[in-house]
Amino acid sequence: MSLLSENIIPGNHGKIFTTNATKESDINAITKELLKIEGVMDVVFDQDSYPKEFTIHTSKIIEVETIEDHVKNTGFNAIPKGYFAL
Repeated sequence: MSLLSENIIPGNHGKIFTTNATKESDINAITKELLKIEGVMDVVFDQDSYPKEFTIHTSKIIEVETIEDHVKNTGFNAIPKGYFAL
């Protein structure tokens, strides 16, 4: 494993995750939960993708496992998709 695969690196490139959440209320719950993490600047959902995808931008290095655990708290899953949003 590497720094890029296990962490979200600060900056405007972010990291993409997929989730099994589909309803707007579920997406809002995930966003609210993720914004509780120190260093998470924003969470951007791609409403047109299936399964739903979201990109997280951070101001410091955050472990992917931390994101996965916080999303699990909402009853859904988050799976890292790629290193950088293109």
